[in-house]
Amino acid sequence: MNQLLRADDKGTSLFIINKNNYNDWLSEQTQQNQAWLANTNYKAEGLALLPNTQGELSLAVFVVEDARHFFACGELIKQLPPGQYLLHATDEHQQAICFSWLMGAYKFDRYVTKNKKNDPLPCLAVNNKTIVDSAIKYAEATALVRDLVNTPAADMMPIDLGDCAQNLADRYHGKVQQIIGDELLEQNYPTIHAVGRASAHAPRLIDLTWGKSHHPKVTLVGKGVCFDSGGLDLKPAAGMRNMKKDMGGSAHVLGLAQLIMSHNLPINLRVLIPAVENAVSSNAIRPGDVITTRAGITVEIHNTDAEGRLVLCDALTEADTEQPDLIIDFATLTGAMRVALGTELPGFFSTSDEVATGITQAGSKISDPVWRMPLYSPYGDLLKSSIADMTNCAAIPFGGAITAALYLQEFVKKDTDWLHFDVMAFNIRALPGRPLGGEAFGIRAVFDYLQTKYK
Repeated sequence: MNQLLRADDKGTSLFIINKNNYNDWLSEQTQQNQAWLANTNYKAEGLALLPNTQGELSLAVFVVEDARHFFACGELIKQLPPGQYLLHATDEHQQAICFSWLMGAYKFDRYVTKNKKNDPLPCLAVNNKTIVDSAIKYAEATALVRDLVNTPAADMMPIDLGDCAQNLADRYHGKVQQIIGDELLEQNYPTIHAVGRASAHAPRLIDLTWGKSHHPKVTLVGKGVCFDSGGLDLKPAAGMRNMKKDMGGSAHVLGLAQLIMSHNLPINLRVLIPAVENAVSSNAIRPGDVITTRAGITVEIHNTDAEGRLVLCDALTEADTEQPDLIIDFATLTGAMRVALGTELPGFFSTSDEVATGITQAGSKISDPVWRMPLYSPYGDLLKSSIADMTNCAAIPFGGAITAALYLQEFVKKDTDWLHFDVMAFNIRALPGRPLGGEAFGIRAVFDYLQTKYK
């Protein structure tokens, strides 16, 4: 990304301005430039390229509704001719512009062998190294999430998630431990083992730690279901088609961890990823089975396709043993959340009004909107079992995102500040800077909140 964005003060002038400031900008231009824009019928929208008297590119102007939006310039890098451009924009817009510039260059072409395009892209020069460095870190973390989600399950199994965590630890001087296969039973992670045991790819708990022990403890937990067939409650073909993305929660916490570590945030970070494949075999968990979780709570399996909460509950139990300042989990958990809020607005649940408000405000500021959902405790009755402490999901579909969150809440202490994000992790339509496929939702909002709190 250093070839696309750099700290420099040279290049063809590129003005990026809000539409309501266009007339003021135009009044300051030469008569030649004003005439060119008028004669080319430029409508103060999008990109205009202006020549000098020799017909060479003299400057470019890009007009948007709101340059503070972090995807407002998401297509600009593909529209400009190759070369280096020097950014002219107000200080408050530069971070968003730099991030969206880089996101516009993102593509996942690992498996493309025919007609692969590698056209040269322009470079944006910005006379502010701090903004450039931070934008690159944000873009790299977002690209990591996208790449992990986009990778087919055949190349993104639990061992591969473990390798990714190890690579991050090596890069930022952290540590990774993994509990694999039957070791999960020996160390009392029975639900992670139960969900993953039917696969030829051994289940595991990935445990990444980073930072100084005297700093505030923040623990991230990410659902790592590398492929979800539904288990014996088999999904239909349409529902299974994109289940490579069911490890999206793990991708999110790894991307968020990269943001935290690359910015050297003063926290004691722990990342827990229960990584499994929910497969079908003779030893797969069955509807009606009862599992004793790490917390000692017995769970009757109502549906094997509600497996994400099963792997998460053991990890949350472990996360809470250290009494961290904050536990945050990310998961592609329920279709009910997508029904409630659509695919582009992630819902979250929180036991802390203060943290929930802070993250919501951070998301609005940084164009990463999130929406708080209610932990409506009376719906907990829907998880009652006649033969165990609880079931893994309700028998009725109503309020499915809430009942899933209430299930997880059983595994964190009442005084723990805990957030649960239920995300899509996937773009179902292409938008500027946001192509079809894997996407990071909420990690910039959470990081901005953490950065403000722990700076």
